[in-house]
Amino acid sequence: MLQIGLIREGKIPADNRVALTPAQCKWLHKNFDTIRVVAQHSDTRCFSDKEYVMAGVEVKEDITRCDVLMGIKEVPAEQLIANKTYLFFSHTKKAQEHNQQLFQAILKNKITLIDYECLTHEDGQRILGFGFFAGIVGAHNGMMAYGKRTGLYNLNRVYQQKDYRNLIHTYFGLKLPTLKIAVTGSGRVAHGVLEIMNLMGIHEVEPFEYLHRQFDYPVYVDLKGRDLYARKDDGTYNRDDFHSHPDQYKCLFSPFAKQTDILMNGVYWDKSIPPLFTVEEFQSEEFSIKTIADITNDYHGSVVVNIGDSSIEEPIYGVDKKTLQKTTAYQNNVVDLMAVGNLPNELPRDASRYFGEQLIKFVLEDLVKGGSAIIERATMVKQGKLTPAYEYLREYANGNG
Repeated sequence: MLQIGLIREGKIPADNRVALTPAQCKWLHKNFDTIRVVAQHSDTRCFSDKEYVMAGVEVKEDITRCDVLMGIKEVPAEQLIANKTYLFFSHTKKAQEHNQQLFQAILKNKITLIDYECLTHEDGQRILGFGFFAGIVGAHNGMMAYGKRTGLYNLNRVYQQKDYRNLIHTYFGLKLPTLKIAVTGSGRVAHGVLEIMNLMGIHEVEPFEYLHRQFDYPVYVDLKGRDLYARKDDGTYNRDDFHSHPDQYKCLFSPFAKQTDILMNGVYWDKSIPPLFTVEEFQSEEFSIKTIADITNDYHGSVVVNIGDSSIEEPIYGVDKKTLQKTTAYQNNVVDLMAVGNLPNELPRDASRYFGEQLIKFVLEDLVKGGSAIIERATMVKQGKLTPAYEYLREYANGNG
C-alpha cells in the first residue's frame, strides 16, 4: 500500500493549487487497492477540507506516516520531513540561487526529491505542468492591461470568475481595437495564449504579413523557435542544436518589436539564450510595444526589462523607458509589464484538475511499482544523494556556484 500525503503549501504567499483533486482521490481509491491518499489540513487550498472528506479522503495534520508527499511549490526547508519521498516544483535544476538552502536541506535530510519539472517522456517532452493555464491567465491579463492603458475596452480579472467556462463567457461581445500582438513560444504556455487569442476572435497572420502590412482588425503572429533564432555563422536553425548551443545563436525579434502593441512571451529561456530585445532597443523610439505579458517570467531573462515579480493582486507595473525603473503603469514613456509567477492560481480548480489527470495517467502507477525510467529521470536526489543525471549540481549542493 502506497500512502500519498497531499501537503499543505508552506511557501508564502500560499499557493492554492493541488496535485490531486477530491474527485481524483476518490477515483484512485476506487480503482487502486494499492493507493491511499491523505490530505493535510489546509485553509488555503482551492478545494476545501470538507470536499476531500466528502470524497472519502482522510484529512489530518500529521502526515509523517505517508510514504510519498506531494505539494506544488517549494517546501520551506524547516518544514521538510527527513527520509521521505517528495514530489513538488523545487526550482533548483538551473541552480537557482534563491532555492540553494532548500536543496541543501533536502540532501541533509536524506530526502528523495522527484521534481515535477523533470518528469519527461523519452523524447524529452515534459509530462506535467501548469503552463497551459499560465498562458490562459497571462494572455487575459495582457489584454486587460492594454484595455486599461487605452480605455478602448474593459476586461475584468480572471479570479473573479468561478472557472474557465465562466471566463470564456466574458468574451462574448468583446469588441477589440486594431492592434498587433506577438506571441512567442511553442509549448504549453503558448498554446494557452493562442487559445485566448482565438476565443477573443483575434486573427492569426504569417510573420511576413505581420511585418509588412497594416490591418484594420486585431491580429497576432505566433513566433516559434525558427522565427526567433538563427545561428550567427550561417543563419540556419535546428531545434536540438539550439538547445545544445544557444550561445551560438542570435535573436531575430528586433523587427517585430517595431510593429507590435502587445508582446505575449511564452518562450523557454536560460542564461545562455539571447533575450528577445536589448535594453538599447527597448529605449529606442522605434520600440512600439506598449504592454508585455511576460508569462515565462524570468528576472532579466528573455524580457530584459523584467525587473521583478508582480502579484495576482497587482499584476501590472510600469517600466520607465528612460530610467528602466519600476513605476506606475499606464503612463506616457512607460511600458506596462506583467510578471506574475503563479498565474494558474487565478484558475486553480481547472489547473489542478488538468495537472492531476496527467499525474494519474503517466506517473502514479510507476510510483506504486517503485519506479520507472520516467521516475528515474526526474529523481534529482535519492535518499540524500545527488543522482548521476544531476551531478552537475555538485557545487550548488556543496554551497558554491
